[in-house]
Amino acid sequence: MKVRNLFLFVLVSVLLASCNTEKKSQSPEEWSKNAVIYEVNVRQYTVEGTFNAFANRLPQLKELGVDVLWFMPIYPISQEGRKGTLGSYYAVKDYKGINPEFGKAEDFKALVKKAHEMGFKVILDWVANHTGRDNVWVKQHPDWFVKDSVGHILSPFDWTDVAKLDYKNPAMRAAMQDAMAYWVKEFDVDGFRCDVAGEVPTDFWNDTRAKLDKIKPVFMLAEADKAELAQKAFHADYNWPLLSTMNDIAKGKKQATDIDKVLAHHDSVYNPISFKMNFVTNHDENSWNGTEYERMGAGANAFVVLTYTYPGMPLIYTGQEIGLKKRLSFFEKDTVANWNNPAVFNFYKKLNELKHTQPALAVGKEKGQFIRYATTSPSVYIFERKVKGNAVLTVLNLSSQNQIVNFTKAKPSGEYTDYFQNMKTDASRLQGATLLPWQYKVYVSAKK
Repeated sequence: MKVRNLFLFVLVSVLLASCNTEKKSQSPEEWSKNAVIYEVNVRQYTVEGTFNAFANRLPQLKELGVDVLWFMPIYPISQEGRKGTLGSYYAVKDYKGINPEFGKAEDFKALVKKAHEMGFKVILDWVANHTGRDNVWVKQHPDWFVKDSVGHILSPFDWTDVAKLDYKNPAMRAAMQDAMAYWVKEFDVDGFRCDVAGEVPTDFWNDTRAKLDKIKPVFMLAEADKAELAQKAFHADYNWPLLSTMNDIAKGKKQATDIDKVLAHHDSVYNPISFKMNFVTNHDENSWNGTEYERMGAGANAFVVLTYTYPGMPLIYTGQEIGLKKRLSFFEKDTVANWNNPAVFNFYKKLNELKHTQPALAVGKEKGQFIRYATTSPSVYIFERKVKGNAVLTVLNLSSQNQIVNFTKAKPSGEYTDYFQNMKTDASRLQGATLLPWQYKVYVSAKK
């Protein structure tokens, strides 16, 4: 009996190890296909504003159901030209250092390990276009920077706290790649979100992706809307066109039917297996342009549903999952004060479950077919994502007025389940239905 129990114990252990190895060995293309990304603002996340304090919040994020943790820059911040008291994360003083505000290197390494053990992926925000004004490279390698006619190092745009790097310099390129590789090798991060990626030469990104993949296959997200970056270097970039269209619809400047142009443009110029990151807010939008509630008003939740069911990977920014309605200060300590909002939390939890359980919502090679159902109302937006064995139907009234559903051409058919109400219904009932202002409906169905 004891021998038999020992045999079973060994067998189970081997099987579990096999499962863990298989999960760990998944490629970024595989683990990102139905993933949700979460942007971590360490400074504002907790009163302490540290890695260790954030690590204690990982169980809540696991319950929420996010998959990829994108950490805003964690590197030391330059003093020279610093904006505000604490400065911008994006004024990097040392690419291989840790911001002491957050803790020590050992703390971040432990955080990554814990996140991995819980099933999260971790990506770092990388600032390759510029450094802080007193970055260690400024004194050591002044020739690595772009200068004006009298030799002064230039700032990109009006960002006076940073210095623009010169990508004509091969030594600088090599040092940048070495710094990125450092975080993959030493901290086991799973990839990078690359700041203003479109301002850095595409050939640098192509070469960097190839070098990093030799260490470990990495996930690459570009802060850009630039098709050439998605040919070789990046899996995804920003869906600014969708965000802009949503903001304009909320303001009455555009109609729901204008969303059609967003996907049409992407499909006409992008690598077919690349995809967009869809979002209603992020650190820039929140701090500089306003919360989603400021910009989208009563339509905010309807637009969130769109970002989850429209082709792409949805993003949640720090505090979004509890209905944060304040702009977080960018250069000062400004903690998310109250994390207790079960109704909003459960709304996002339900959407994350939708993303995980519906193959039709995948991105990349396994993305579902997109079917648009036109109606007589320019404010009604209805579409279906479909793959063999699964379909997700989204119905949106993107206006502040009641709208009648009146299909003009093809229309959905068959039995579905109302995802939020958990009720069976037939798609034929949509014809002639009244949609309330900013109403959203999501239906799921098993399709043969």
